[in-house]
Amino acid sequence: MTEPHCIFCRIVRGELPTKRIFEDDEILVFPDINPAAPVHLLMVPKTHVATLDAAGAEHERLLGRMLLLAPRLAREQGATNGFRIVINNGPDGGQEVYHLHVHVLGGPRPWKRL
Repeated sequence: MTEPHCIFCRIVRGELPTKRIFEDDEILVFPDINPAAPVHLLMVPKTHVATLDAAGAEHERLLGRMLLLAPRLAREQGATNGFRIVINNGPDGGQEVYHLHVHVLGGPRPWKRL
């Protein structure tokens, strides 16, 4: 199920344009519009889940699929020497869009290390 005003749900429904890097019945992957690295992908579940805290046991397989898909997509997009996975959760975790999403960041590194 999607939420009517969620920007990522609107992208999933095709109401807002994006370059679709990967898509199947459960996951959509597209480039971040404000990239923090040469490769910066957003992986979103097509079902609206607001935060990682809101995910439950029913999302375990989906979250695992997303993490296992990340290396392949990172390599395909040019991050051949490593990448980073980031999931921001809640206000203090830096989450800006309240639809669970995974950032995949990679490429030559002028970007900041954690």
